[in-house]
Amino acid sequence: MGFGCNAAGVVGCRIIDSPRERMIAVLTNSFVPCNGRFPAMIAVISMFFVSGISSQLQSVTAALILLAIVVWGVMMTFLFSRLLSKTILKGEPSSFALELPPYRRPQFISVIIRSIFDRTLFVLLRAILIAAPAGLLIWCLANINFYEQTLIAYLTTFLDPVAQIIGLDGVILLAFILGFPANEIVIPLMLMIYLSGNNLIAIEDLSVLKTLLVDNGWTWVTAICFLLFSLMHWPCSTTCLTIKKETGSWKWVGWAILLPFLSGFLCCFLFAQSMRLLGLA
Repeated sequence: MGFGCNAAGVVGCRIIDSPRERMIAVLTNSFVPCNGRFPAMIAVISMFFVSGISSQLQSVTAALILLAIVVWGVMMTFLFSRLLSKTILKGEPSSFALELPPYRRPQFISVIIRSIFDRTLFVLLRAILIAAPAGLLIWCLANINFYEQTLIAYLTTFLDPVAQIIGLDGVILLAFILGFPANEIVIPLMLMIYLSGNNLIAIEDLSVLKTLLVDNGWTWVTAICFLLFSLMHWPCSTTCLTIKKETGSWKWVGWAILLPFLSGFLCCFLFAQSMRLLGLA
């Protein structure tokens, strides 16, 4: 379920009887990319890794690269599940028994009402509670000037040294941070900052988008680091609030943020530094 929405995946963990194993599933759910991350990942793959090959092979190549990224995320899920089960969530593994419930005719009205009010509207409300203040914050950062520079420009300059270590730049890292309410706005935020705009920008033409990114220092190494960090970074605000509701503790929200962030930072760092040592970046 996390491939559709990590928040829905966290809610889906309710079916796991063991509290320990349910917590492991909750904490590792965001290692799989959700629908909010797929468009940006597909766009970067299309621009930097398949644009130079024949049109007949572009779709297949893009699909294989995306599949490799997804498989890497699943492998990281297994790895951290193992680590958690040996450290902070030690315990005996539970047995698995699949019992089929008695078949009954579905009550359509009840199912629709429960799905809309207990799940859909509840998740949307959480998203709105974060999205509105975050939108105001982004507007203020992009429009308030201090010594002839916007606040967002100062933040990108401040973050740039850290971002360079992991193969990114200050704009990309800040876009991920400000994209906490929703992963869908990471690329629009990057474009807004690169173009020194004051509102979110979308460019539909991938060739124009690639030219803009290359002009701002993007290489194939940057693209791979972007894909890795997009796969492994903190979950969105809705997922964090859902984890808080399901676990009842902000401590587990902190772990859910820390685990993917540290793994993404480490993977990007190792890849970027390796390419620099080999003279490929």
